[in-house]
Amino acid sequence: MSFAKQNSFDDRRQNSASAREAMLNRFRARPAGDDPAVLARQAERRAIAAAREERAQERELQRRLEAERLEALAAAERAAEEARKAAEIEAAAERARLAQAKQKEERDARYAARKAKIKLRR
Repeated sequence: MSFAKQNSFDDRRQNSASAREAMLNRFRARPAGDDPAVLARQAERRAIAAAREERAQERELQRRLEAERLEALAAAERAAEEARKAAEIEAAAERARLAQAKQKEERDARYAARKAKIKLRR
């Protein structure tokens, strides 16, 4: 049903030519580059672009500061973890020294008891 009007080739050619002419007229009616309205729009666009760039730089600065803060936090956590591990290792070493000292005391006590027993038999 797209050809309900039964346009002829000349009608289609004429419609195409008039559409092309309308586009050319719109292009020609455009204000010149030195027109105050065009210059004002360009200045406004430049101001918007500068503001956008400034906001982008501010966001980038905020991202960098946040990354540095997170890195410092991670470094502090790593340092705390290392300190905890070192304290844990030191505590384990102290427990081992105490256990070794206790074993030595028990061994010495058994040795002394054996010596006392031998002395009693003589």
